[in-house]
Amino acid sequence: MTAGRLGILGGTFDPIHLGHVAAAMAASRALALDRVMLVPSCLPPHRAMLSRTSPEHRLAMAALAAGAHPHWSASDVEVVREGPSYTFDTLSGLIRDGQARSQIFFIIGADAFADIAMWSRYPAVLDLAHFAVVARPGITLDSLTARVPDLADRMTTPDQLRPSVAGLQPPLQELEGPTAATRVILIEAATPEVSSTDIRRRVGVGESILGLVPDGVADYISQHRLYEYDSNGT
Repeated sequence: MTAGRLGILGGTFDPIHLGHVAAAMAASRALALDRVMLVPSCLPPHRAMLSRTSPEHRLAMAALAAGAHPHWSASDVEVVREGPSYTFDTLSGLIRDGQARSQIFFIIGADAFADIAMWSRYPAVLDLAHFAVVARPGITLDSLTARVPDLADRMTTPDQLRPSVAGLQPPLQELEGPTAATRVILIEAATPEVSSTDIRRRVGVGESILGLVPDGVADYISQHRLYEYDSNGT
């Protein structure tokens, strides 16, 4: 496993869109990430999030999105594992492969993090990586302490983690090392209000999705006729 700070952005990615990309870019800038890995789920654990397209299509779209950014990649780790995709299993696998947990940053939107207590193996999953929580339209970072009060003592910001005297040490150094505690890092960023649900709806009724997904992803959706309604409108 390559050393360095690794950002992990997981999700159904049905399809991946510019909101996902903006969150990953914001975390990468704020935390000086060396790499970002996009990880499409095979089977989302929550039934309401069942995907419309195959894991292979969603992986291909993630790879197209990653290809536009240096040091980004798409991983099939959850696709090949099959079954329900749990973050605990994915992070555990990275650690077994040699990635230091102090250098793993799991990127997640504030809206999704608000429901973290419902995740499999909570709160143990929080001990496997730092969680980089990026602001999303509709939920403020300040509100998270009220929504997940048990995690308030873990929460911090990139500015609070930087050295008080610039230039004396690499930024965020206190996050690293074998004894470093994992943290919940709140990242303020302007991310577009885009949803996969709306993108699928737009494609289904013939509306444009330009400016909502990466250009390569838009071409892929068109080429493979993804999300088009059949004769029954489903």
